[in-house]
Formats: sequence, structure tokens, C-alpha cells
Amino acid sequence: MNSYKIIVIGSGFGGQCAAINLLKKGINDFCILERRNFMGGTWCQNSYPGAAVDVQSPLYSFSFEPYDWSQMFAAQGELEEYTNYVIDKYKLREKTFLNTNVEKLEWLEDENKWLIHTDNEAFKSQFVINSSGPLSTPFYPNFKGKDSFKGETFHTNNWNHNFKLKGKKVAVIGSGASAAQVIPAIVDEVKELNVFQRTPHWVMHRPDKIFTKFQRKLLRRRWMYNLVRYYTYWSLESRVIAFKYSDFLLKIFAKNKAVKHIKKSLKNRKDLIEKVTPNYTIGCKRIILSNTLYPAFAKKNANLFTREEQIAEITETGIITTKGTKVDLDLIVYATGYDATDGVISYPIIGKNNMPVGSFWSEFPRAYLGTTLPNFPNLFVLTGPNTGIGHTSAIFVIEAQMHYILDSLNAIEKNNAQAIEVTEKAEDKYTTFIHSEMEKTVWKRGNCNSWYQSKSGHVIAMFPGFTFTYLKMAKNFKIKDHSLIK
Repeated sequence: MNSYKIIVIGSGFGGQCAAINLLKKGINDFCILERRNFMGGTWCQNSYPGAAVDVQSPLYSFSFEPYDWSQMFAAQGELEEYTNYVIDKYKLREKTFLNTNVEKLEWLEDENKWLIHTDNEAFKSQFVINSSGPLSTPFYPNFKGKDSFKGETFHTNNWNHNFKLKGKKVAVIGSGASAAQVIPAIVDEVKELNVFQRTPHWVMHRPDKIFTKFQRKLLRRRWMYNLVRYYTYWSLESRVIAFKYSDFLLKIFAKNKAVKHIKKSLKNRKDLIEKVTPNYTIGCKRIILSNTLYPAFAKKNANLFTREEQIAEITETGIITTKGTKVDLDLIVYATGYDATDGVISYPIIGKNNMPVGSFWSEFPRAYLGTTLPNFPNLFVLTGPNTGIGHTSAIFVIEAQMHYILDSLNAIEKNNAQAIEVTEKAEDKYTTFIHSEMEKTVWKRGNCNSWYQSKSGHVIAMFPGFTFTYLKMAKNFKIKDHSLIK
């Protein structure tokens, strides 16, 4: 059986950040478990047409690893290059087991270690850092007849590039972030594009730009890169004022920016303007940045189905709508997102006293700093409950979490202990605070349902405040909030 001090689960940006921080701390006794046959996570897996980041690339990168970006909002290919650049620079491949899917974690109380069951072999470790990510388990709505369709079907998360789109009749189910990128990318190639939109999203102008050779030369200078990061960070962080503290600013934001963007993009298409204009508060769902989505809806070969005419049934040849319209199809693309709230971690975990994580999360997923749970010693979750953000870079939060994780490791070493766990009292106090603050945000006050919410109605995906506030809490390690096992 393979045994390590620390096992990192997942090799995306979270796993890379964890591994690099461990190396910088002088810890080499660790490995990374990756379920796929390649490393890299999101930006190596999601290669659908049009895939790109929606946060400015100089900020959507590790603070310690700047990069020579070719444009402000990097496309998937460049993000994959960056991912592999980081992996190779820090020699993480030699630390990684590919094709190793974690099936279960089990705390061994007599050894104060975790037993990691995988589909290949078992591992033991003193610590586990889960970085499988919340956007890793694709969600498929359970439509009537879903499995009867005889054409091609796949999720945006697993795009089949061998399928030729030219001349095909295609349906895209969904209208969120992935759909907003796929639709403009394929509309001119396919014969007919049918979009099934349950709820429209607010869409804003995407302020992208290609960097000139001179600009890229400047960005290679660390001081300039940091200056761009600093400016971008604070300009994005200011949006929290509207999301949490000012309905007036949200209304101004919607009227002056989003509505104008709709009317400018669709001009004389009043029918489409009505279909794509949301009836809920801006920010309640994820805001999409796109200059090409609305023009794609206006193409002659595009059909937009809204809530008034949804999918009633999927047949062998296509889709039948609630109004009886038959839509013949060659391909159905599911752009229907992920199980990112109730399915924060996709495998079972058994903690102290044989407690399943499912029992602790029976009402809703929760964690101290979104990172650790009582009765689950030495277990840390990157991008866990209430660590998501809708306005800035997720990598900022991941790096903040690593401050807390490294402080936890230091506390164990300093006190000559075997394990550390957050107390129930501390976790409950933190979670109560988070959901009290959440009541002030647009994610609770806005009149919409979104994937940010769990089945319980609690907003699980988002952190209800400024990310610098989260960073401050993550850096302020409190030993009194923890119990040590010696």
C-alpha cells in the first residue's frame, strides 16, 4: 500500500496550488491523485468550442506565476498551455498518479490516518487535501425519453471533437456560461441551431483585448504584471458593494449597462429582446460576459425556445416541446452545468466515530472557512462550501485557503500532534455568520433560483462578501477554534 504524509486529490488549479505550496514549505512526501488520464483539471477537460475564461487573465493566474498572456480574457487553449507550463515548471507530473479515481475516504482512528480507496489501489496518508473542484460532476436533467435519442449526445464538459458539426441540426440545452460561449462558436457552422433557454441570464459587454507585442513585453516585467493585477482586482472587488449593499447600484448597473447591451446587440429584434431580458435582479444568477451571444440568437438558422415552450420529451429523432413542436436533431448538447452545491465532493467520506460526511451535510454542505469540518481531522477542502465568488478570480480564494491549511500543518508540528480538527462550536459559529451575511446579498434578495443554492435553499456556492475579508480570516489562524490529537 502506498503511504504518504499528504495526498492531494485533483490536479487542477487547486491541486497545483496545494502541491506547489507544499514544495515551497519543504514538504516532498506527497502525491496527487487524478482520475483522468491527463493532468490539469477544468481548462484541460473543457475544450468545447468558444471556451474561455470570464475573468481577466493577469488576475486569473497564480500570484507567484505570471504569464505572457496574448489577450485579456484567455481562450481555453492558452489556459491549457498555462496549466501545463505550471505543472512542468514544478515537476508535478512525477508526483501524480493518473487514471486513479477516488471512491472513498475512511479515517483510521487507531492510526490517525486516512485510508483512500481508489479504483486501482489503496493509499494511506496523514493529511488529505481535496481539490476535485465543485465544477467537475456534469449535471444532466432527467427529461422524459432522454436515453431514447439515437443521434449524438454529449455534455459541454466532454465535447466530442470527432463529431462534425457542418450541416447538422443541433440543440443546445441551457443558456448559462458554457452555452453562451458554445452558441456563437458553432452557429455559423451548423445547419440549424435550437437553443432551449429555461431562464435568461443578464449578459454584459466583454471588455476583451488582444495584447500588442509592446504590451506583452511590458507585462513580462513583474512590477507591471502586479500593477495590472492590482488594478483589476480592486475594480472587480468594488462590485460587491452592489451585490451586497446597494439595490440602487444594481438597478443602475442593469439599466445603464445590461439593458443597453441587449438593445444595442439586437436592435430591431423586439421579439428576441423580450425573450432574453431577465425579470430578476441582476447578479442573482451568474452574469455572463459576451459580445457575440445576442447576435448569434439573431441568425437566420437560430431558434430560441424560452420558458413558454420547453422540452416535453426527447424522442429517437429529436425533441418535442410543450407546445407540440417537433424539432428534428442530429446532436443534443447539454450545457446544463454541474452538481456544484449538494455534490461538493463526489465520493463518500467516513470521519471519526464512523460519521459519513453525508450525515454532517444532511441539511446542506458547510465547513469552517469553507475548508475543514468537525469530526474529519486532517481533511481540507479547496473551493469548498461558500468559497465561490461571482465577481473575481477563484484562484485568489484558493491561495487564501492555502494560508489556513499551511497554518494548520504548522500547528500540528509545533504542538507535536498527529491531527487537527475544527471544533463543532467554531464551525457552527462561522457557518451561522456566513448565512446571516448571505441574507444581505443579491443571491438571497434577488428573485431567482440558481445553482448557487442547495436543495435546502441555502446559498452554498458563494462567499457573501469581499475576498480580502476572506483572505484576512484565512490568515488569522485561531488555535482555540481547533482540537489537536496527539
